[in-house]
Amino acid sequence: MAIVIELDVMLAKRKMKLNDLAAAIGITPQNLSVLKSGRAKAIRFSTLDAICKSLACSPGDILTYQPERSNQSSQNSGALNQGILNQGKQNEDHK
Repeated sequence: MAIVIELDVMLAKRKMKLNDLAAAIGITPQNLSVLKSGRAKAIRFSTLDAICKSLACSPGDILTYQPERSNQSSQNSGALNQGILNQGKQNEDHK
């Protein structure tokens, strides 16, 4: 995913433990751990708001965007090259 959660960095900067943050914002440590590890598929704005208030930060301090490198273009060009090679071989076979 291109959105990276850097909650652990902000927790370290604030010298706060995950369990303390979970208690402060009213969610389970397990759910906060899922978010921290990057396994979460979504986050509610109310949860993000509570995290930011507790850590005295903004959403941009814990959420970053890092574009994924696409293998699709290299796969497409590889398939195209393979098709050209196969077509050339078929033309040689017909001679």
